[in-house]
Amino acid sequence: MDSNAIWNEYSKGKQTYQQLASKYGCSKRTIQRKIDSYTIKRTVKISRKVIVLMDTTYWGRSFGVMLFKDAITKENLLKYFVKTETNKQYQEGIKELQTQGYTILAIVCDGRRGLLNSFENIPVQMCQFHQAAIIRRYITKRPRLQASIELNNLVRLMPKTDKESFIGGLNEWYEKWKSFLNERTINKETRKSYYTHKRLRSAYRSLQTNLKWLFTWYDNIDLNIPNTTNAIDGHFADLKNKLRNHNGLTIARKMRFIEDFLDV
Repeated sequence: MDSNAIWNEYSKGKQTYQQLASKYGCSKRTIQRKIDSYTIKRTVKISRKVIVLMDTTYWGRSFGVMLFKDAITKENLLKYFVKTETNKQYQEGIKELQTQGYTILAIVCDGRRGLLNSFENIPVQMCQFHQAAIIRRYITKRPRLQASIELNNLVRLMPKTDKESFIGGLNEWYEKWKSFLNERTINKETRKSYYTHKRLRSAYRSLQTNLKWLFTWYDNIDLNIPNTTNAIDGHFADLKNKLRNHNGLTIARKMRFIEDFLDV
């Protein structure tokens, strides 16, 4: 039995240990040994100018992979196995890529607190999909308040419009609903007041806070920066689909599978 052939059937052909054991007329343990003996092969990376997409995905609560991917060539550049996602680890990843000789033209990432302004002299684009998800968490996917409906419609236009148009639309929305946003309700027991539409205010504040990074692609139009991390998110989804065929793997075997899949 050829370990290379068995590994390819296992990792790319979605064959389970049991299916391979039946095919080759041997025990499941023999197949496991063959797969464990396979040497993971990696493509040699060539340092160059890159636009880095970076994000982390998890299996359970304490095992994840942080990935750095080139938006230009779609090649994976670097990965870390992590227990938790931290800004420090992202910063170390960018420094590691620079040490390897890569010139980082721009970064695209989600809106983790403190991450967007962590990189000096590198344009950073916040993923517009993640920003839209933040808004949905505050005002829901199908809001009922007219002010929320209009803000939701504006956010839906974000990927399809330019910076000036979006900012203009956001300013118009605020002027229209400013009094509504400032409405307060009095707690009958404590007699203290609080903002009536707190979640809507939070949604608006999120947009205002992140606006500086939502249109970096537009401010650097010549670099052709993606406005989302969708390419890396789709890659993660494909990886998870393939791993579902191999439920029950030990962490070590799962790591080998991921290393081969990501080629990094």
